[in-house]
Amino acid sequence: MKQPLVLSVTITTLLLPAGIILAADPPLVQSKSQTQQQDQIYGSQLMTQQECNEYRAKMRATTTAEERERIRMEHHEAMKARARERNMTLPDEPPAGGGSMGPGGAGGMGPGGGRGR
Repeated sequence: MKQPLVLSVTITTLLLPAGIILAADPPLVQSKSQTQQQDQIYGSQLMTQQECNEYRAKMRATTTAEERERIRMEHHEAMKARARERNMTLPDEPPAGGGSMGPGGAGGMGPGGGRGR
């Protein structure tokens, strides 16, 4: 009767550290994801977290590509002006497609984007 109990305790003891390690990974993944999203917004280094969230919400609410492009260009001009006020520089042109994760965006693995072996 002691053998099943000892076996159960031994297995639990061996598997417990693996569960703790696996449980620790999601915050790291979330942190990377948040960083990647923030980096996709032109001039995000000049914006508060609230401004980034508002910009994303505004972009999600658009219904046409033309409307997204208009918002993107207005945002680009506002960030260039903010950079000038702070004696900083940003690239003259906004990233193609706004750095979105869609086809052809910054999130894809284009030519030379992967690891060579």
